[in-house]
Amino acid sequence: MQLSILTSITGIVLLGYILELLRRQQLREKYAAIWLSIGVVIAPLGFFPDLLDSTARRLGVASGASLVLFVGFVLVLLVSLHLSWESSRLEAETRTLAEDVALIRAQLAKQGTPPGTPPAPSAAPVDEGEAGP
Repeated sequence: MQLSILTSITGIVLLGYILELLRRQQLREKYAAIWLSIGVVIAPLGFFPDLLDSTARRLGVASGASLVLFVGFVLVLLVSLHLSWESSRLEAETRTLAEDVALIRAQLAKQGTPPGTPPAPSAAPVDEGEAGP
């Protein structure tokens, strides 16, 4: 009984925390959808623990705890794979940006402008009608 209450509270707290991260814009929507789905699955399992055991039996798994452990392991593998993919993509993007910056610096050096100094503002065209005496 205590474990089911703890599971329910954990699911509800997880949902609240995810919603708060979304509200503060600290979690992107595509990741929030995954975590909200997990929270929506966890909360009812705490309120109805027999649901997990009956689902495990229907799937041919010995116990509900084994099913949760297996699903959790698969989720960790999928999240790890996704984060590796994101990291590789961002590394390639960073490399491209660094190459672009190097090319811009080389062009500035060729023009005689030292790197790190902003380009000089171009002189405003003088209207011939407003020219002095």
